[in-house]
Amino acid sequence: MTASIATNQAILVVGGGISGMTAALEAAECGKQVILVEKTPVLGGRTARLYRYFPKMCHPTCGLEINLRRIKQNRNIRLMTMTEVTAVAGSRGNYSVTLKVSPRFVNENCTACGKCGEAVTTEVSNPWNYGLDKMKAAYLPHNMAHPQRFVIDPSIVGTPEGEKAKAACPVGAVDLDMKEESVTLQVGAVIYATGWRPYDAAKIQPYGYGRYRNVITSLEFERLADPQGPTGGKILRPGDGKEAKNVAFIQCAGSRDENHLRHCSRICCMASLKQTQYVREAFGDAGKSTVYYIDIRAIDRFEDFYQMVQKDATVSFVKSKVAKIVENAENGNPVLHGVDTEGYHRYAVEHDLVVLAVGMEPEITGVKLPDDVILDSSNFIEGSKDGGMFGAGAASSPLDVNRAVQSATAASLHAIQVIRKTASTEAA
Repeated sequence: MTASIATNQAILVVGGGISGMTAALEAAECGKQVILVEKTPVLGGRTARLYRYFPKMCHPTCGLEINLRRIKQNRNIRLMTMTEVTAVAGSRGNYSVTLKVSPRFVNENCTACGKCGEAVTTEVSNPWNYGLDKMKAAYLPHNMAHPQRFVIDPSIVGTPEGEKAKAACPVGAVDLDMKEESVTLQVGAVIYATGWRPYDAAKIQPYGYGRYRNVITSLEFERLADPQGPTGGKILRPGDGKEAKNVAFIQCAGSRDENHLRHCSRICCMASLKQTQYVREAFGDAGKSTVYYIDIRAIDRFEDFYQMVQKDATVSFVKSKVAKIVENAENGNPVLHGVDTEGYHRYAVEHDLVVLAVGMEPEITGVKLPDDVILDSSNFIEGSKDGGMFGAGAASSPLDVNRAVQSATAASLHAIQVIRKTASTEAA
């Protein structure tokens, strides 16, 4: 099925994370028409998967709830989930964009009652928790999901399980005949707020991610600490389910490394400092966190948070680039090997759990970027040659949530300028 939307006075925002939501809202509240597309079933991006923000340690609902309410109330925003950009043609002020809309198999009649999820027994890997647990094949991605509508996993479409989900729905919302659609848009400006993805920790061979069960990433640890996560907020080792009271945090896992990511990912240090406090909250004085670091980069107001963590008796710092990790075959504990550069002595230290502070790289998988888009040496989006397309948030640079919002606001203002100039030219 192919549909067409024609207006070059609209702004297309690609990506529905905190940056995309911000960019869309800033433009829409200035009276501009915005089409906000997101490739997953819901808005929120990686920010929605955080347990807490640093440095205030508040839950992401603080910001997301307000933004979601603003989006729901703004008629200038057209939201399209499960949608990806497949082609962009044209030039500043007059782009033709082709979108692929994947089937959700649940229509707008859905009331999120959960009957379809209760009816099925098939489970699939849960992307919300980075695959640390399973979920039903008929699911609501998370409690704050917008749209508040269930999703049927394609794996059960055409099976008895799919028919169970359909039969269980009291309002006829499960539509197993939905097909992929192609939509063509005419827009005046494009904002890429496609976000970031964690560097593949398995590529850092000496650290054993994927081989050692008790070596995980900082994103996975964030979900473990969350009461809505796979363990109900208990910090347990994936290897055997035991409490992880002695946790090692390895900084620059994939960042500032010519063999992996050359750039500093900025957020990793603060993320690990924040996560040491999860260990303290879980175990009190019985918990222990050790941060292995090259430099701690606490920018601006974050220095106070860093100093607070330094005073925590349960947290210690080792200035070292960990050379390798081996596994104690008897108890599954990871053993870290390296050299402490403050004193230059070798160490072999055993921990319950290792958390890799993985670097950020731009998430451009599945996004068809035009040749006109300018990328930096790390593939972050700098803009376009014709001045009509912009990067926002972590798509433009490694940024924390606060700076991502600022970047998105700037991108939105640039896009508004393009629309206004286009309108003035057409009027003349």
